[in-house]
Amino acid sequence: MKKIISILILGTLVFSCKNEGQTLVWEENFDGNSLNEETWNFELGNGCPNLCGWGNNELQLYTKNNHEVKDGFLTITARLKDSVYSSTRITTHNKFEFKYGKIEARAKLPIGKGLWPAFWMLGSNIDQVGWPKCGEVDILEYIGKEPNMVFTSLHTQDSNGDTINTKKTQIDSIEDGFHVYAANWTENKIEFFIDDKLLYTFSPQELDDENIWPFNQPFYVILNMAIGGNFGGPEVDNSIFPQEFIIDYIKVYK
Repeated sequence: MKKIISILILGTLVFSCKNEGQTLVWEENFDGNSLNEETWNFELGNGCPNLCGWGNNELQLYTKNNHEVKDGFLTITARLKDSVYSSTRITTHNKFEFKYGKIEARAKLPIGKGLWPAFWMLGSNIDQVGWPKCGEVDILEYIGKEPNMVFTSLHTQDSNGDTINTKKTQIDSIEDGFHVYAANWTENKIEFFIDDKLLYTFSPQELDDENIWPFNQPFYVILNMAIGGNFGGPEVDNSIFPQEFIIDYIKVYK
């Protein structure tokens, strides 16, 4: 059995977006030349039969061959070869999970219609209660068909998985260079930042209702780049491939 690292932070947390007074409790700097599989799982294939098309009618096949760890960066590459779209999806499920804190990633987005890179989290009880009851926190979602836009969202049973707790933010030239995408998660709210700027806060009144606030348990981390699907598609510009989603680091503070 893999060791699960759970971070429980009791009491009320007060965050500054610059991490002042916080303690770094976990980080992934993508050192070396391969992913540490004591921390990361590969999710492979097309998601069938349990989640055909990964639940969103996506087009890609997830493989172990669409990523590279080099010079302190993780690069996920979306490709099109012989009419097959491919990419990589990795998670820390059952290996690293945490409850409350600030999580951030420094990343550079790909460009092109049909791409859907994401940095997000799911509740660790997903195998027991399913989605969306487990809860989902989308710290970064970007779709190539809407340049200069970034999405930060949450999914719960109360919303039937629909994207109603969300913020769409225009950031000119967000595709240029690296940016820091972060979420501050406390006992009663989740705040979303890009480059230290607060974009959206989710703070419902009924925190004792697990259908509204499933965010009182450990969550795990996911990085992926989808292609097409209900959100990223339906159209895909085949002339853009290959495209790279580059991640510099992920850090968790308390």
